[in-house]
Amino acid sequence: MKKWIISFAIILILCTVRFVDPWFLDVVRLKALDQHQRNQTEQSLANLVTIEINNETLKKKGQWPWNREELSKEIIRLYEAGAGMVVLPILFAQPDRFGGDDTLADVLNQTPTIIGQIPTIQEGNSGVTRGVATVGEPWNGWVYQYPGAIGPIPLLAEKSHGVGMMIIAPEKDGVVRRMPLVVAVEDQLYPSMSMEILRMAAGDISYQMKTSVAGVEKLRIPKFKMIDTDAHGNIWLDFKWKTPVHALHEELPDLTGKIVIVSITASGLDSAVSTPVGVIYSHDLIGASVATMMTGRNITRPYWTNLAELGSSFGLALLLMVVVLLLPWYFGAILMPATVVGLFYGSSYLFTKHDYLVDWSYPVITVFFAWSIAAFLRFMEEHKKRMEIKKQFEHYLAPAMVKKLQKNPDLLKLGGETRELTLLFCDIRGFTPISEQFKTDPQGLTKLINRFLTPMTDIIMTNEGTIDKYMGDCIMAFWNAPLDVIEQRRLAIKSSHEMLKHLEDLNVELKKENSLPINIGIGLNTGDVVVGNMGSNQRFDYSCLGDAVNLAARLEGQSKEYGMKIILGEETAKEMEDEFVILELDKIAVKGKTEGVNIYTSLGTHENLINIMNYDMAQRQHEKFLFFYRKQAWQLALRWLNDLEFEFNGMMRDYYDMMGDRIEQLQKEDLPEDWDGVYRATTK
Repeated sequence: MKKWIISFAIILILCTVRFVDPWFLDVVRLKALDQHQRNQTEQSLANLVTIEINNETLKKKGQWPWNREELSKEIIRLYEAGAGMVVLPILFAQPDRFGGDDTLADVLNQTPTIIGQIPTIQEGNSGVTRGVATVGEPWNGWVYQYPGAIGPIPLLAEKSHGVGMMIIAPEKDGVVRRMPLVVAVEDQLYPSMSMEILRMAAGDISYQMKTSVAGVEKLRIPKFKMIDTDAHGNIWLDFKWKTPVHALHEELPDLTGKIVIVSITASGLDSAVSTPVGVIYSHDLIGASVATMMTGRNITRPYWTNLAELGSSFGLALLLMVVVLLLPWYFGAILMPATVVGLFYGSSYLFTKHDYLVDWSYPVITVFFAWSIAAFLRFMEEHKKRMEIKKQFEHYLAPAMVKKLQKNPDLLKLGGETRELTLLFCDIRGFTPISEQFKTDPQGLTKLINRFLTPMTDIIMTNEGTIDKYMGDCIMAFWNAPLDVIEQRRLAIKSSHEMLKHLEDLNVELKKENSLPINIGIGLNTGDVVVGNMGSNQRFDYSCLGDAVNLAARLEGQSKEYGMKIILGEETAKEMEDEFVILELDKIAVKGKTEGVNIYTSLGTHENLINIMNYDMAQRQHEKFLFFYRKQAWQLALRWLNDLEFEFNGMMRDYYDMMGDRIEQLQKEDLPEDWDGVYRATTK
């Protein structure tokens, strides 16, 4: 009976603590809810973009602040690139010492550009108000109140169509999770920067706010959905929203119809803030708040959450107590982790599907303590009995010396299963001259190969690949066995590019050592193969067999012929264009095959290449070249080929030289009019 009373008392104490809800529990709760934000996949709105003024921008354009005539030119340049609205989260509180205020005022008057103002703890108010319609109870005492505000100089304030409050409101732990949509200075309400952006985007002249006895409930721009807020007019930010970022000093992207946030990210000019997803710049806060409101996905913590959390804590803890104290131990051992997982994923489901922030941490704490105390009390009770009847229980205890369990004999059987794998073959090109360097030092050659193979192996395994075998200087690896790898194609291509990047670093070291550089070719192919333990009864390996394996090896061999570092089979390249720059190379029947297969290459990710080259036009030109080539329009193909020679930063030059030589040869052959365009390889 004693164990029941103590367990129940512990549950009541824990629930009482939750009912009182001291400040440290609020911090724990917020930290737990942060996990849902971190689990989200990053997304971006098509109509939001950030143009940053970074360190390189200042190197090219001079120190900050610029004179306002120069800034005006940059604003005009953004609109000329198609911007629908420009957001300048900058405080223009003092006149321009270079006398450019009139120019900037004209630009603000003629464009839908939003500038900033800030609340202060000092008295004095030069802020710019905005019309607001309030409905319900008085908002005083609920909206964040400041003694004063600093706005732009009168000339800019008068000409600007939008002025928003730049404000950050960290939580108790210094992490920003919410953002005020409205603040009060004296007896007037001022919209936040994100609220002004939404108002300007809708073309409205004001906004609306609804309050009740429990504080602020909603804000609204008439053309958008209601925005649910907490009692102080804050919205919970959805941090999965990120804005594409481009530097102001570089060529601007197409900004047609986009909301452009100008962000100063140069060192010392902008303070990054802590958020659930890490330290980010203020433009990401603005972008997240605008995206949260525009998409209508409004994260909230409803009024019933406290009661639901308290009720689930009490009910589940009571259930665990009964199970642990009455049923065999394994029931509690199963139910406890199941309850923890269920609480987390239940909270995650409510967040993902319904945008509710429901705490899972304190119910987990309550359940864990209740389970631990009940288990401890039951253990102590049973231990006491066990000591009294020790001899009766000795044969139930594990022996002092236990044998190790043998492995499952089924794993030792030969054969395997059919699975779709992505296979990688990587081989060193020109290995003979490299080995000749070490003809008097075979150990040196071994060390060199190990310097090459070790990091390549690490890259493959880090990206969830399985090393099949080493064949001298060749690596064979695959993805999706023995464990499922959902993104097998992407990870295989990603590994290939990382291997090439590491090889560049290794070659820098080899050059310093007066050694020949290492060049490699990589072949990737995806298809159904048989994978499992293969060999003889005396010796076997975990490996794979199938036509897809042979084709991957052949593609690696063709990488030298085509002058490319990476060659992909069609199934590997499929649906990878969103992340990687994929180019079709040819239709080839590899040696030993009669049917042709399309082969491709990957030049890298869009994210990495977009900063060093403009490849969109070149991609279309490349497709035109292949079209003419397959139509036997040799002169047109050669003309397009010449234009492509120096595109893609020269990464395709060897390929184009090879194709030019091939066309010269094909022109001499009597090809049929219905030529299938398949090149018949004569070498492996």
